[in-house]
Amino acid sequence: MNGTLITILPLVLLIVVMYFLMIRPQKKREKETTAMRNSLQVGDEIITIGGICGKIVKTKEESIVIQVNGDKTKMEMMRWSVSKVVKEGSGRNRAAEDFEEISDAEENEVKKSMPKRMKKAAPAVEEETEEVTEAVEESVEATEAVEEATEAVEEKAAE
Repeated sequence: MNGTLITILPLVLLIVVMYFLMIRPQKKREKETTAMRNSLQVGDEIITIGGICGKIVKTKEESIVIQVNGDKTKMEMMRWSVSKVVKEGSGRNRAAEDFEEISDAEENEVKKSMPKRMKKAAPAVEEETEEVTEAVEESVEATEAVEEATEAVEEKAAE
């Protein structure tokens, strides 16, 4: 009994050492990589496993769309193909950027790339956008006025 325990002890000790030197650090790296891939955001500059460098333009549940070079070539890739994040972007959503004012050069570039039917419709869309913006601003002002009136009524009721 004592002899078998002495012969098994080095094997058990070797397995424990292998766990702490190899298996545990590998699991830690896997967790860090998974966390990095789950936290990818629009604007991050990445390098894929295949060596493709690009900037994230759109994120989906299991995939991302990256812009690869200056002529705006876009590629859709799976999240697991990301090797590392080179530079974290601002993390802003593309929808938020759509509501910002765009410069004249960008506007002309967009109009050049649009079909003729869309070019004719663009001024009408801009007018509708301005009308919607004005309506939203008016509704915000009305909401603020209602809130002020409610506060005044509550103050009088408290007196």
